[in-house]
Amino acid sequence: MPDTTARFPAGAGTFVPSAELPPPPRLSFLVDGDHHPQNGTLLGFWLYLMSDCLVFACLFATYGVVGRNYAGGPTGADLFELPLVALNTTFLLLSSITYGFAMIEMQRRRQGATLAWLAVTGLFGAAFLGVELYEFGNLIHEGYGPQHSAFLTSFFALVGTHGLHVTFGTVWLITLMVQVGKHGLMAANRRRLMCLSMFWHFLDVVWIGVFTFVYLMGVLP
Repeated sequence: MPDTTARFPAGAGTFVPSAELPPPPRLSFLVDGDHHPQNGTLLGFWLYLMSDCLVFACLFATYGVVGRNYAGGPTGADLFELPLVALNTTFLLLSSITYGFAMIEMQRRRQGATLAWLAVTGLFGAAFLGVELYEFGNLIHEGYGPQHSAFLTSFFALVGTHGLHVTFGTVWLITLMVQVGKHGLMAANRRRLMCLSMFWHFLDVVWIGVFTFVYLMGVLP
């Protein structure tokens, strides 16, 4: 076999046939591994809450503009039952406290205690919705539905939107209880519970504004 190695002067090196050259390196334009930033879900949920703040801000502004347009009908002082509303406020505030206890138990990896506190939170949320539906039903039965005046239209829109949020939160809570009972307190479920915690406390803050701006100020002359 003929010698394919070329002769070079001393120190010039040795020629290597092209068949023996190593293949060129493979170009890669992607970073291997997880492409999702850490805590990206929580950041996205914060952005959602900020957008929800704008929704409630618009509803509060609408009520502030037309909340005194009674069209010759009853005022808030004639319709609102403050003891009932105070009881409903207590239900929602207690649900926020019990959810905080659930988060503490979650950090301790106590699945049973977490589910128990979540169940109590769901009961308080259901009680809040029950009282609110009773209030709405009573107003509509007396002929004071949202079509009666601009005041009642804005009232039903603001309070009803908050009630829908509590309804969705309660359904979400039940869904997470099923997931935790089935899969335990894995990282994904803990992240979901954290997101629901922010949502639930956000609804409490909004309700404090509703209770103050709509109900308390509504009974003033």
